[in-house]
Amino acid sequence: MSAIDLLIEGKRLKIALVAEKKKRFLDLLLLGDEQESMIDRYLEYGDLWVLSDENVAIAVAVVTVEQNGICELKNLAVDTSYQQHGIGSFLLQYLFNQYRKSCHTIYVGTGQTQRTLNFYKKNGFIYSHRIKNFFLDNYDHPIVDEGLLLRDMVYLKRKLKTAISVRK
Repeated sequence: MSAIDLLIEGKRLKIALVAEKKKRFLDLLLLGDEQESMIDRYLEYGDLWVLSDENVAIAVAVVTVEQNGICELKNLAVDTSYQQHGIGSFLLQYLFNQYRKSCHTIYVGTGQTQRTLNFYKKNGFIYSHRIKNFFLDNYDHPIVDEGLLLRDMVYLKRKLKTAISVRK
């Protein structure tokens, strides 16, 4: 596990790429995707990033590198006691920096709740496409967020700025 130390709002936080025993973060992962079998579809081959406060995990993200310079954010979750403090946005910006070297675009699939869509739009994502009835067809129970039964998966995308190489 490689890690770097960060100072955010006076707190010393650590972000690490975790390669082994990823399931130990299942409680946090379930905040971002509430069915374990769905998490199992991407967790082992995805990159798991963990943000910790004094060795306690407070946020996680899973990113998969797909083909043709595409990445997908499969899971982003922040412990409820740390939400609304910019932790999710900070983690996203960190991921944009990490993946712009290997990907030109990052996608995220999410439910159609206004709070979630606004969060991603605030962080530079725009609408890409929709998969009809994704939540109804792929989950073993109804998924309800903000009192809304989720049906369609809404995909958003964001271009990742890459360094410009100058040819002589």
